[in-house]
Amino acid sequence: MIKIDCLVAEIGSTTTVVNAFKLEGTPRLLGKGMAQTTVETDVCEGLNAALANLQAHWSGAALQYDMMLAASSAAGGLRMTVSGLVYEMTVRAAKEAALNAGANLHRVTAGKLEPDELEEIRQILPNIVLVAGGTDYGDWKTAYHNLLAIENLKLNVPILYAGNIANHARINQWLATSSQASYISLVENVYPRVDFLNIEPLRKAIYTTFEEHIVHAKGMTHIKDMVSGHIMPTPGSVMEAAMLLQEMIGNLVVIDVGGATSDVHSVTQPSEEYRQFHEGEAREKRTVEGDLGVFVNFENVLSTMDHRKLKTTLDIDDAQLTTLIDTYGYLPKTTLQKALVYEITKVCVHRALDRHVGDLRKVYTSSGVKMIPEGRDLTQVKTVVLTGGALVHLEHTENIVTDYLSSNPHKLIPASTVRILKDKDYILSSLGVLSLTHREAARALLRHTLDLEG
Repeated sequence: MIKIDCLVAEIGSTTTVVNAFKLEGTPRLLGKGMAQTTVETDVCEGLNAALANLQAHWSGAALQYDMMLAASSAAGGLRMTVSGLVYEMTVRAAKEAALNAGANLHRVTAGKLEPDELEEIRQILPNIVLVAGGTDYGDWKTAYHNLLAIENLKLNVPILYAGNIANHARINQWLATSSQASYISLVENVYPRVDFLNIEPLRKAIYTTFEEHIVHAKGMTHIKDMVSGHIMPTPGSVMEAAMLLQEMIGNLVVIDVGGATSDVHSVTQPSEEYRQFHEGEAREKRTVEGDLGVFVNFENVLSTMDHRKLKTTLDIDDAQLTTLIDTYGYLPKTTLQKALVYEITKVCVHRALDRHVGDLRKVYTSSGVKMIPEGRDLTQVKTVVLTGGALVHLEHTENIVTDYLSSNPHKLIPASTVRILKDKDYILSSLGVLSLTHREAARALLRHTLDLEG
């Protein structure tokens, strides 16, 4: 019998990992089990296989654990739609909150929902619908119209209302006689006043709703029978770990390349020089690139690459490249397979950073040309953290980041001297969900996996 304080299951799009932790005394990782995610049949099969793989570390001994937590991005993770009022105001605030909580946004709308937009939402069948709109005691009609219109779709999925609080009384009155009462939750306004993003209450509401409505992959409803604690969207868990780490070491960026998506999380303040241009922007930001992944989306990434240059880099011919692509699997084994995954990972990182980081734009004024920042300012970032299977397990992936920094001198990027750390134990997303109940243990495990103990 092996005694374990906590198991954390990470159910990814391609791989399911179970991490076993000791939390008492000096927290440490005891072992890790892995298996391919069985999203086409029942994700519990992959989870049980990962548990069996973990048991194999102790020659099949039975596992006794006090609690199990989980993070999931299987079957596309948390699918959401967002409907707000003005795109650059309430829509932006709601979008930021949803992304930071780990959602994959499938539709974002501004203004009153039109019939074609409602039909598109029906076709998407999101896991959660978010309705925002109007600063407090400002415009209330648009958000109320959108809430009623979405309710009329009868999707039977959770609806979060995070708009003008002036609507709360009429919504509560309507819910008193509505069959949809159990599906609709009222949250603090995500944009209560101009240039103020109230993200934290909505992020927590999304976490809670995700836990209560696990329907994103075959068998996910049965995961709740095995898990005794929190279940979070994996990207949301990574963001929680990033925010905790920022408290410890300062401004940072976390790059997470997975099988289906590539996410960039930044927790930072803008520079004093550009602060006026980022008024009201959240300290935390996540961007997710659903077209950039090293397994589910590898063909998509490969189709955009220069194959002549790729063959030269890998030192192979056409026939060898064809064979390499035909035998591509979710876990590379040969040196050549790893080299190909490295090149695909490099494309994922560079494009994901391109879409996350801001740039300087020329503006012509009466006093001459001025450079105005546009987008996310990462110039104050001192640390870049690499996580995700490819970035953690392949060698020299730090060079992917330094190559990007050296080739984009005009972007709002960290200095070339930025510290680059690897999540060597590959537990960052586990520590995010763990931090919700065992914050100090998560801190200690972060220090160890990133070699920060000194």
